[in-house]
Amino acid sequence: MNLIRKRRNGYALLFAASVCLAVWLGAALMPEAGLAFRAISAISLILLVRQTRLLYDAALIWDNRILAVPSALISMPGRLINKDTEETVVSTFGILIGSKIYRWGLDGVHGVRLHAAYIDREWMYLTFGNAAQTMRVELLHGMTQKQAVLDAAQKLFRETGVTADITGW
Repeated sequence: MNLIRKRRNGYALLFAASVCLAVWLGAALMPEAGLAFRAISAISLILLVRQTRLLYDAALIWDNRILAVPSALISMPGRLINKDTEETVVSTFGILIGSKIYRWGLDGVHGVRLHAAYIDREWMYLTFGNAAQTMRVELLHGMTQKQAVLDAAQKLFRETGVTADITGW
């Protein structure tokens, strides 16, 4: 989430600087340079708005977390992506893996949904997607107590409606 916040702050700084330069160059009777900085201002404003929405979604996931783990392995049909990140957060609203957000439950019946959850002694497997694409995330959960696993499974059920299959305990 810190990376998303840093990008948002960088876009805000770029936007402020480009607006100041556009106004200054426009007042200094350099319309060509002022026009270029107005275009940069518009682009940086669009990037700033997008990054602010992404930060809002990341904060929503972080504030409603069910489980936070240090690493994740993402797989899609036909390819495998290994992600060792600083933070992986599973939430009611989706999953935050580093600075990438996978959201579920926002687009109604036809949107992305959490389909299944499996928990064993070392890993938690989450399968989510829609009719067009399905993804599987493997999380090294680090829970050593059976009660902690049961609590996480209960919270996952309460928040998402998906019953986690617990094996190996």
